[in-house]
Amino acid sequence: MRVEAAKHLRMPIDWISYSYAAIVTVGGILGYTRKGSVMSLVSGLLFGSLAGYGAYQVSNDPQNVKISLITAGILTAVMGVRYRKSGKLIPAGLIAGISFFMVLRLAIVML
Repeated sequence: MRVEAAKHLRMPIDWISYSYAAIVTVGGILGYTRKGSVMSLVSGLLFGSLAGYGAYQVSNDPQNVKISLITAGILTAVMGVRYRKSGKLIPAGLIAGISFFMVLRLAIVML
């Protein structure tokens, strides 16, 4: 019984996914403070929260990547289209690239 309790306490933390969630959240907040974009704030908080919840799920069970994968996939597509239309590396290209990295990472974890 003590061994099981000790294993539970040493839960691996998915720092990469938590960092991704923080980047998305901070990006939305910066979009609001710099440009006054309420859509950036709402999107950043929504997708940052989903990515944070996904990171929590992956930390508890490394095979539970569904929420993280869907969140990163949506952001890859949406921000990729925005980057293609605007040609601006920041923020659209940066978030699209980081999100694509997360999709690849999570797909590898899933396999």
